[in-house]
Amino acid sequence: MKSDPIQKADAPFAGQMNTFKINIPNYATVLGVTTAQMASQAADEVAFDYWFKSMNIMQKDAQQFTAWKNLLRDGGTPPTGGAPGLPVLPEPVPTVSPGIKTRFRALVQTIKNNPNYNISIGEALDIEGAQQNPPDYSTLMPVLTLRINGNRLEIGWGWQGYAAYLDQIELQADRSDGKGYVPLTFDTTPGYIDTTPFPATPTKWTIRGIYRLDEAQVGQWSSPVSIMVGA
Repeated sequence: MKSDPIQKADAPFAGQMNTFKINIPNYATVLGVTTAQMASQAADEVAFDYWFKSMNIMQKDAQQFTAWKNLLRDGGTPPTGGAPGLPVLPEPVPTVSPGIKTRFRALVQTIKNNPNYNISIGEALDIEGAQQNPPDYSTLMPVLTLRINGNRLEIGWGWQGYAAYLDQIELQADRSDGKGYVPLTFDTTPGYIDTTPFPATPTKWTIRGIYRLDEAQVGQWSSPVSIMVGA
């Protein structure tokens, strides 16, 4: 199984868009990609690159401005360069409509549907997802975290990169009431909020979890995690 061919994070996505823009002219004829489609993708790449780089510059300058503001307010030794200057952004580029990733995904799918498409072309265009290997189910174990937020318990958990190979997590709770572990929930979205009312006196609650696939438990129970709840 392969991962999503479209990069999720901004920096890899910007790089992917650039690689595609540079190399697509070499395969446009064989894949039936029109000049208009290439021009649209190129415009999207330039626009995203501009805003991504500008965002990074602004974020770094915001940190410098915050540090200088704090220095002026609280005192201290100024840096040798003095106050930060205004940010210098890249040259402006033409605007494009929102939905760059959506348009790119649609173009990639059109290309992959072409009978002349093959993996070698996909790798040259950087649109082949990475090969994913299934987990070793015998050792797979969820990692849980607990946090009190107001009058509810937040249980953190994730797929550990294996969402494609798992269906859900089974969570159980031991509320120190003599019942031991009892079912809490079957969750399919990382992060669960337990709204069970807190007891009137301080009590230790312990949570454990195990992944499930095809209506059956797989892997190992997580290490139990505990927290004190109640007044």
